[in-house]
Amino acid sequence: KARASVEKSRVKLLKNADKLSNSRKSVMSQVENQVKKYLIELGMPNATLNIQHHIIDPSDDGIDDVDFLFSANKGIKPQQLRNVASGGEFSRLMMVIKYILASKRKLPTIIFDEIDTGVSGEIAIKMGQMMREIAKSHQVISITHLHQIATQGTAHYFVYKDHSADKTVSKIRQLSFEERVQEIAQMIGGRTPSEAIIQNAREMLLAQNASLSQNGQTTLF
Repeated sequence: KARASVEKSRVKLLKNADKLSNSRKSVMSQVENQVKKYLIELGMPNATLNIQHHIIDPSDDGIDDVDFLFSANKGIKPQQLRNVASGGEFSRLMMVIKYILASKRKLPTIIFDEIDTGVSGEIAIKMGQMMREIAKSHQVISITHLHQIATQGTAHYFVYKDHSADKTVSKIRQLSFEERVQEIAQMIGGRTPSEAIIQNAREMLLAQNASLSQNGQTTLF
């Protein structure tokens, strides 16, 4: 009786695992194509992502072993991420994957912890725009040191260490508009930014605030 029960459960397990596996395989090429598309927009026109799939013994995650093989450069064979992706390349790849999955997962909050590492300029602006797009359906919190991204949020919080007591304490406070201007200016020009940089920071914030969607909020640190 016990053996019959085990066999019945095994058949049910394999049936469900096979269904899950087929569902995964059906979207692999779609994910590959979407990743390539968005990586082009983030300045990686020759990037390639290949998703390899192998059947394994059943586990809590099903019967699939999935490998993501990546190459950022033309003529370079896709390999394991840890072997080929630089900091900036990895940041952009993760941003794209999070962007694609955001609409597929019911997460109330998404946190990007310095996902912009190794990028700057137009690429950083594009990443910020992608975060704003995600913020239409999720709360987005981004820890960043880039002014291109910090200007795109509806709220800006400053994290700092208070050394006034015997023990250092980390604190956080929301910045007013003028405080945001000063913080953005320091991101651009250092601790003592010029008037021109301060004015540039103010204009960036005003331009971004004017275009922010009312349907989502992005909180920036």
